[in-house]
Amino acid sequence: MNTPPAGLEIRPLTIPRAIDDPDATDFVAMTHVRNLVYSETSGHDDERMTPAELLPNYGPDPAELRLAWLVLLDGEAVGRIGVDVPQEAGSRVVYWLVELRQSVWGRGIGNAAYALVESTARAHGRTVLQTWAEHPPSSGEHLQPPTGFGSIPFDHIARFLLRRGYQLEQVERISALDLRDGLPRVRELCARATEAAVGYRTVQWRLPTPPEFVEGYAWMKSRMNTDAPAAGLEFDEEVWDAARVARADAKIVDAGRTALVTAAQHIETGDLVAFNELVINNDLTEATSQYDTLVLSSHRGHRLGMLVKCAGLLSWLDIAPHSPRVLTYNAEENRPMLDINEAIGFAPIGYEGAWKKVLSDSSTTADAGIADSSGSSGS
Repeated sequence: MNTPPAGLEIRPLTIPRAIDDPDATDFVAMTHVRNLVYSETSGHDDERMTPAELLPNYGPDPAELRLAWLVLLDGEAVGRIGVDVPQEAGSRVVYWLVELRQSVWGRGIGNAAYALVESTARAHGRTVLQTWAEHPPSSGEHLQPPTGFGSIPFDHIARFLLRRGYQLEQVERISALDLRDGLPRVRELCARATEAAVGYRTVQWRLPTPPEFVEGYAWMKSRMNTDAPAAGLEFDEEVWDAARVARADAKIVDAGRTALVTAAQHIETGDLVAFNELVINNDLTEATSQYDTLVLSSHRGHRLGMLVKCAGLLSWLDIAPHSPRVLTYNAEENRPMLDINEAIGFAPIGYEGAWKKVLSDSSTTADAGIADSSGSSGS
């Protein structure tokens, strides 16, 4: 096992009240290294964020304890570590990331960083560790998850995780849609979906969520962990209420970002039964991110997924007319949603592996490291 270099420092990340506060230096450095790692891994800058845009994601949240560290080598920020501990009753799970600049791979820094992840999970009584890692394309050997859908390269990231006892549970496809052609195909698809969605209508709002939609939106958000394909991953059933919706909205609004929610409403009952989210940073010329999309299981079969996606995209052209493309993530086994995306014009640009380890008393962090990995592509 590589011995970490003498100049390595892993220190808890200070979360400032504002980016212009004197104690914001480490947070600014963390954001900078985050963006560099994402760019090195994906080959593009579409998921970059400014420190001010990222900061609201690190505020207090009773639903989740977010722990973070800055990784420095000889005083220079070279990576970050994150451990998110859900606060749902009975939760066994933590979500984690270790993201390091490629220039410091193979020097034992990943070993030290991961040891901190596992010891933190144990300290909080959690036994299920899950992480997401983007795997750049490679023509060599590939790994398939137990689902049989998709694959990722057997690369240094995969070896790092496999040697620490992780199982590849799911592959997510990263797709992009070019917005520069005006989306003529989307208009036709939206018209067809509208004809098929008899008894439903679309409603839209920009965050923060209007009071009349909070209850229905909260219920749909609570179903994301139960109704979406999860393979062998473990997710807690989340409880969403008006306060949780307000906190989630604030993480976007307080950062100066713009978000549009397009929902399908069942006309007879007034219930919201499907939704799609589009989000962009405060620079409206940057790439757009498609966040959650869901059709409640009891209302599937009416082309509501196509309806909310297409209606959202058409409205988005007025909100951010100079955004060049939309990025989205989907499980490879989620063929119904992939069918919709492919029909709209989304094309694959990358793949992400979802990895899981269940701790036991005999689990150890002292196995030899092949290389250091970049972890989840979360915030």
